[in-house]
Amino acid sequence: MIDLNDLGNEIKNARKQRKLTREKLAELSGVSRARIEALENGRVSDMGFKGVLTLMNIVGLDFRLTTFNNKRPTLEDIMEEDDAARLGR
Repeated sequence: MIDLNDLGNEIKNARKQRKLTREKLAELSGVSRARIEALENGRVSDMGFKGVLTLMNIVGLDFRLTTFNNKRPTLEDIMEEDDAARLGR
């Protein structure tokens, strides 16, 4: 399950791929540069959904809403298991 730290890291990577500075992202999103830096570096414990979604959308990311999988493995779970098996874990 993804958490706020994971989201911050994904936003950071996508921002860099788009060659956006934190300052430019702050200008486009209305979220402060300091708040973006804290999110990207895992130092923010809580942030509103609207702010996170706005940042994600600007850098080309989006949320996908799905039904709860009730402990059935997802494709990501299967791929992680496959990667672990290949690496001998």
